[in-house]
Amino acid sequence: MVKVRMDVDQHCHNLRSFYLGGVPRGENSMAMETLISRVKGILLEPRATWKEIDAEFTKPGEIWGKYVIPLATIGPIASVIGLFIFGQRIAFTSLTSSVSLTTAISRGVAGYVLALLSVFVLSRVISLLAPGFGGQRNDVQGLKAAAYASTAAWLGGIFMLIPALYLVSWIFRLYSLVLLYVGLPIVMKVPKDRAMGYTAVVIIIFIVVSLIAEAILTAF
Repeated sequence: MVKVRMDVDQHCHNLRSFYLGGVPRGENSMAMETLISRVKGILLEPRATWKEIDAEFTKPGEIWGKYVIPLATIGPIASVIGLFIFGQRIAFTSLTSSVSLTTAISRGVAGYVLALLSVFVLSRVISLLAPGFGGQRNDVQGLKAAAYASTAAWLGGIFMLIPALYLVSWIFRLYSLVLLYVGLPIVMKVPKDRAMGYTAVVIIIFIVVSLIAEAILTAF
């Protein structure tokens, strides 16, 4: 009787967590540790980490849900807070103009959507171009490359909190290009003699996509 009751209680506890949309604390903690570990790895030991990423069997939903979606929020959230508190920086000056909370939130949402779209577009481009350079067309591998290379750019988004530090975020974006350069040949299986050309084309497209997204966000 005791064992049956304990099993029922445990089952009810699990159902309660499920219907409330929660997960056990241990799983939350583990997911956060995994996220932090991957971020540190890709930033500090990119080549070794790219090899780990290449060997991983990962579903697209896991990459989006456990990595892209949470990290891509950093810049937009910082931007909303920075715009509302400090205002918008006036181009070519040190002055700022006030921004309403509604406008700040609208721009933050737009920035978040554009960040996700940029990853999607870049992942497709990476996959589509790979066969032309002797690599493999693989949408999941393309998503890995686009998502993990964007890590530095997303973390740099924290500097959007203060208008005076906005340009610092671009240094992090440049490091994302370095991560892309290191990772593309590894995850897309492009031969070494053609890796440079492939990487150059993808980086150019990456820059164009980033500039378009930035222009749209600025005009929003």
